[in-house]
Amino acid sequence: MQKNMFKKKDVESAAIEYRDFISIHAGNYKGGLKNCLNGDPNRDIRLSMSEQWLETLAKTRGPDLVKFTQWNLLRIYPKTTRFDSYNYDPLVGSIYGAQMVAFNMQISPSSVIISDNEDQIPVDIEVEKCDLFTGKWIKDPLGPIYTNGSCGIVVDGHQNCITNGRPDSGFLYWKWKPNDCSLPRFDPLRFLQLMRNKSWAIIGDSIARNHVESLLCMLSIVEKPVEVYHDENYRSKRWHFPLYNFTISNIWSPFLVQAAIFEDSNGVSSAAVQLHLDKLDNTWTDLFPSLDYAIISSGEWFLKTAVYHENATLVGCHGCPESSNMTDLGFDYAYNTSLRHVMDFIAKSKTKGMIFFRTSIPDHFEDGEWHNGGTCKKTEPVSEEEVEMKVLNKILRDVEIVQFERVVTETGNLKLLDFAGMLLTRPDGHPGPYREFRPFDKDKNATVQNDCLHWCLPGPIDHLNDVILEIIVNGRTGK
Repeated sequence: MQKNMFKKKDVESAAIEYRDFISIHAGNYKGGLKNCLNGDPNRDIRLSMSEQWLETLAKTRGPDLVKFTQWNLLRIYPKTTRFDSYNYDPLVGSIYGAQMVAFNMQISPSSVIISDNEDQIPVDIEVEKCDLFTGKWIKDPLGPIYTNGSCGIVVDGHQNCITNGRPDSGFLYWKWKPNDCSLPRFDPLRFLQLMRNKSWAIIGDSIARNHVESLLCMLSIVEKPVEVYHDENYRSKRWHFPLYNFTISNIWSPFLVQAAIFEDSNGVSSAAVQLHLDKLDNTWTDLFPSLDYAIISSGEWFLKTAVYHENATLVGCHGCPESSNMTDLGFDYAYNTSLRHVMDFIAKSKTKGMIFFRTSIPDHFEDGEWHNGGTCKKTEPVSEEEVEMKVLNKILRDVEIVQFERVVTETGNLKLLDFAGMLLTRPDGHPGPYREFRPFDKDKNATVQNDCLHWCLPGPIDHLNDVILEIIVNGRTGK
């Protein structure tokens, strides 16, 4: 309300708790949002902005918007060229705390269409059962809620594809749509509100790190996290969101069992991994009882050359030379054995937290693999008919499904995140040659290492968080 609507004596006689509300001013402030944030802390402001300005500021000054709305009013209005509310997504404004999001309704009530956006669920319709993991990628004109320059943490340079010079950006403008239901966009403000005073951990290999960085980037538009811990090699880390007393950890444990690894940062091994199949890695098991939520995953590392131990005895190997006189048991034996111990631990832990087990995610190397020239050149999603999961990935996933189903009935808080099919159709989402900074600046025909395993940030991996939040909020899972 504007103060001049009231006589002086009316304001003076108003109840003390209403005085600040009555004196809220509207107006244009020179210097825009920066001056609003740096203005008189005792003066409340009502700021109005168009949806275009909101989308621009969301990508460049998201945390400032959230800070502003904690103490002031923000109103979002449709762009002037919009004749109705068609495809206007109010969630963008609400994510940043806007208290008023205006619609431009100019069509008759009998035929009002709020939005053709599948993200919006009518409030009077019961949430339907749905397989969140079966669907397709559809075009998304809004794109990601953060950019390579606005993420509130320092992401792994190998996944910072746009900064590294990737020339196309079309891969950013797709979103996941389940076949039989709607899937709301990830709402970082709602997530943090739900996670107040709670702790998370994402446990596994470099894909787990890739995922935690995606989640942190999305949450950082509300509050920038503070790194509060890292191990000696910066493999395991922990972040804290002070306003919500929320912690999230990334625990490096690629096998989930004890392992001696002899490998450099580029994945080049100097010796076979020594793997103890029946001894869980206490890097994650020690933390496990204190967690409210955990995402556990493994898989890809079991394809490496390794020597296997059980009961402190050497029992065999995978990929070992014939001269070693060891029995090649195969990676599937090792993965099945290790994962059986992992699942037994989870089932017997009696934890009250919600535990997700994520299936391994397929790579998209073509014409080779990581170390022999494999590439991934696609720039758009593909259909299910255009791609087939590799045999090795199928074997890993089969082991995972068998071990999950073996124990899931023993615990009510273990849930499956089967993203394998969802991400199989996104060969365009990897760094490819842009895992390094501007790799073709000096020589456009240079031979460079391609990464067709990890995911660009922002990129398709961000949409895992859409699904996870929907499971937490509405209890949906798969079929």
